[in-house]
Amino acid sequence: MAIETINQQDSRFPALNRGNNARFPPTEADAASRIVLCDNANDAAEALQKIVSAGLRPTIRSGGHCYEDFVYTNPKGAILDLSLFNETGMAGTGDAPPHRIAAGTQLGDAYTDLYKRHGVTLPGGSCTTVGAGGHISGGGYGVLSRLHGSTPDWVTAVDILTVDKKGQVIPRRVDAKNDPDLFRACRGAGGGSFGVITNYYFDKLPPAPKEVVSAGVRFDWNGMTVERFTKILQKYGNYMATRGQEPDAWGLFSIIGLSHAASGSFGVHLQFCNPDGTCKDLRVVNEFLDLFEDCSPSASGVGNDHPAVAERMGQQSSRRGRERGCVDGKHRLDQHDWFNATVRGDGGGFGETRSKYKSAYMKRNFSNAEAACIFKHMNRTIPGADLRGTMVLVDSYGGAVNRKELIEQTAVHQRSSVMKLQFLGYWRDPAEDAGHMTWMRDFYTELYSGPDADPAHKGAPYPNDHYDGCYINYPDVDMLQYSFWPQLYWGDKDLYPFLQSVKRRYDPNNVFHHAMSVRA
Repeated sequence: MAIETINQQDSRFPALNRGNNARFPPTEADAASRIVLCDNANDAAEALQKIVSAGLRPTIRSGGHCYEDFVYTNPKGAILDLSLFNETGMAGTGDAPPHRIAAGTQLGDAYTDLYKRHGVTLPGGSCTTVGAGGHISGGGYGVLSRLHGSTPDWVTAVDILTVDKKGQVIPRRVDAKNDPDLFRACRGAGGGSFGVITNYYFDKLPPAPKEVVSAGVRFDWNGMTVERFTKILQKYGNYMATRGQEPDAWGLFSIIGLSHAASGSFGVHLQFCNPDGTCKDLRVVNEFLDLFEDCSPSASGVGNDHPAVAERMGQQSSRRGRERGCVDGKHRLDQHDWFNATVRGDGGGFGETRSKYKSAYMKRNFSNAEAACIFKHMNRTIPGADLRGTMVLVDSYGGAVNRKELIEQTAVHQRSSVMKLQFLGYWRDPAEDAGHMTWMRDFYTELYSGPDADPAHKGAPYPNDHYDGCYINYPDVDMLQYSFWPQLYWGDKDLYPFLQSVKRRYDPNNVFHHAMSVRA
């Protein structure tokens, strides 16, 4: 197959016109008129030219995990589907960099290929079915990012299709010397603003760990007080803001998964390897787990978790490998061969799950006011809404990501944060939409209107000495209510004006746009 067009009459259309969030498209009338499947970069260029020449709006799909409705609601438009363009391996052309990942490649396949061919990896996400195209362009990160940085930090060239003022598709290979402004924008500004990325290239990539250790502790909501909850949260946050930023601790990636009280419990989870890729020295793991000894954990070790956490922490979900037993008699650790643990992650899947997401970066520990607000909403109930699928995931962050010299080389400005928060809600019944939206919006607005918020920008984590905005790969159209929404995602300095200049130069007709794309 070279190029295949799937129209609305095709029996495959309903399945292919759906991503990871069953809320989109909201109605059949909102759907695109066709889906164009492409096998390679040349196909994509030809298909894009036909779409543009026909006066249709293109939206782009690589893996189908976009959190908002930037792909599937495209009335009379066309979806350019790159999911079959999933090659990895040697670039194989001229003086191109040695490693290549096509835009439609799922992360799990990329990890497998890179490991088997070269013993290297990409410090990307743990949801293995996410497509590389959107993940890398939006600043993708994962369990190895504290040790090795974010994914765009390693990109050395990009193949991208742009459309000039006359409507002609222009294939470009951009790098630090060729169209360097567009190259920078492709490294973290998010997808759907400048063109269609078809390939990423890398001069080198970090070595894959030889082994990893995973562990965790859980806490019962039953009997939990706001005082004890605050203690747990602040122990975690203080470690990430202090000891966790020291280089020997960068190999520790952790999540505190704050599941709603209706789920019964919440937990702290970690994956660790030393900077040399081994687990010979576990002092960092011990000291981290010891923080919670006096917090009355209900269980220790690696336990079951909500599916959404398993999806994010897929690299920890495997139980293959040898058992380490106990560390100082306190905590059970599972030690895995890194490759087996990575490629068998729980990648989620497409189905009938409906969802909503928000995000925030933090530069400091949780305050008492923030902890009390989180406790309040994790115990709140909404009539007619089952909140067992709602949670806040607090990811450890910083480490190698916070290399300041990369601010000017990439479009990722958040280089001072120590934690990244993701607010998630999952449900199946459309009748619960309003209840879930109310819970999350009320929670988020109150949390970021407290004493730690910027007084002139309440309701969102506007960059200040406590917050550092939001993550563009977790887009949230609710932020469009604020005139300052671009500053939440791209900072309050000169990055967004720079991206606007790139937009004007390389997409003068605004061919590529969605609700939160860069505005010219």
